[in-house]
Formats: sequence, C-alpha cells, structure tokens
Amino acid sequence: MSSASAEIGMLKGMEIARWTVLAAAIEAAATGLVLFARPSWFARLVFGSEFSDAGSALGRLTAIALLGLTLATCPSGAVGPLPSSVRALMTYNVLAAIYLLYLAIGHQLTGILLWPAIALHAILVIFLGHAWLAKRDRESAEDFSI
Repeated sequence: MSSASAEIGMLKGMEIARWTVLAAAIEAAATGLVLFARPSWFARLVFGSEFSDAGSALGRLTAIALLGLTLATCPSGAVGPLPSSVRALMTYNVLAAIYLLYLAIGHQLTGILLWPAIALHAILVIFLGHAWLAKRDRESAEDFSI
C-alpha cells in the first residue's frame, strides 16, 4: 500500500471516529435533556414506572452530569476525537448497557424503550471500541515508521 493511500485510510478512520464520538455525545445530550425537562417521561418510557420526588431530583442531577459529559467530549474542529473523549463515552455506554441489561433481565423495571436503550448503548460501545482500537493501531504504526 502506498503512503498516500495509507494516509487516506487513516483520515477516513479518524473521520469515522469523529462521527462515532459525535453520535455518542448526541445520545448523552438527548438523554440528559429528556431527563432534565421531563424525568417522569423518561421513567415511564425506559423503566415502565414513576420516579418519586427524590428520583426526579436525582434524574435532573444526572441530566446535568450527562450534559457536562457531552460538552467535555463533543469533537472540536480537529480531524479526530481526543482519546479521552472516546474513553469517557465508551465507559459511560458500557456501564449504562450493563446496568440496563441487569434491570431488564431481573424484570425489575421494564419500559417500552428499555431494550432499544440497551441496544443503542451496545452499538455505541462497538463503534467507540472500534475507534479506540483504530487510534491505538495508528499510534503503534507511527512508532515504527521511519
């Protein structure tokens, strides 16, 4: 493979990683906005239950954290996302998928959007993992280039 085609492949990979991080950040922002504006909708759709007053307050606090995560990880004008953005969003999506799956399997709280939420988080984990591995491979290839 020529140097030019390798460089084109690297740029495509960074652009895919950028869009993946952007999609994950948008998901976190959308979840945060719904949680902040209407925690009761979120509770009914995802958990099939209602929040108590304390649950609504905690939901809004979680929304603020998700919006902060979005701002911290949203890609800038650079070609590729920061590795810390990929790690942070991957950690959030892995833990969210595992916990939601735990709730679904235990039949503790199941709403109409619980399984789609699990699927969305799992898909984002796959894409973010691919972006992280591609970045790692690019960095190790650069270490051995002359």
